[in-house]
Amino acid sequence: MANELDEMTGPVNQKGRDVNVIEKQIPVKVGVGSLIFEIILWVLGIIPGLIFLLMKIQAKKYFAQLQQRIQHNASQIDNYLEQRVQILQNVVGIVEKSIDLDKDVMKSVAQFRGGANANDTNRNEVAGQLDAAMTNVRVAFEAYPDLKAQRTLADAMQQNSYLQREITAAREVYNDTVLKWNQDIFAWPTKMIVAAKQGYSTRIPFSASKEVKDQARQTFFK
Repeated sequence: MANELDEMTGPVNQKGRDVNVIEKQIPVKVGVGSLIFEIILWVLGIIPGLIFLLMKIQAKKYFAQLQQRIQHNASQIDNYLEQRVQILQNVVGIVEKSIDLDKDVMKSVAQFRGGANANDTNRNEVAGQLDAAMTNVRVAFEAYPDLKAQRTLADAMQQNSYLQREITAAREVYNDTVLKWNQDIFAWPTKMIVAAKQGYSTRIPFSASKEVKDQARQTFFK
């Protein structure tokens, strides 16, 4: 029998394909079959029914712990985002004294006066806004030799690059935990039945912002 996927013969999309994270949460649902399954266990005897009940209790505890891990991983990202906000504000303060910054950059800084204020619904958006603001500052930084000569500013830009790498690593950890959640809530019978009764749904992983994707398509060496 031939391989279903044959990398030697294709078909191949010569133009390549870009992918995006779908912003959609899928709720967990179980049908009548799951209810019948549980009833059969009790019909077979009290021991099978009790064993499955204990398994559901353990599954519920497992999901509670996994949610706490996801929250911990998310807070790590938030901490790094807060640090990037501080660096952005410091950098803009230095650059503004030397050149006239774009008004959009100043608006971005103004909205972060109180910090990143990231949460589960806007964390990805906040990261994207920071990427866009820092990109505009970096353009100004590269365009003016006098700015690059300032040690304080150069150090701040280096710190920003370091934090961006840390955010990328923290995203990986967060996404790995989200993947674990998304897989386990559909693990039938025990976990899926518990997830459905609790009203759980899939979680959306962290994705790259449009600004980062656009930068990745640029020519770095000219």
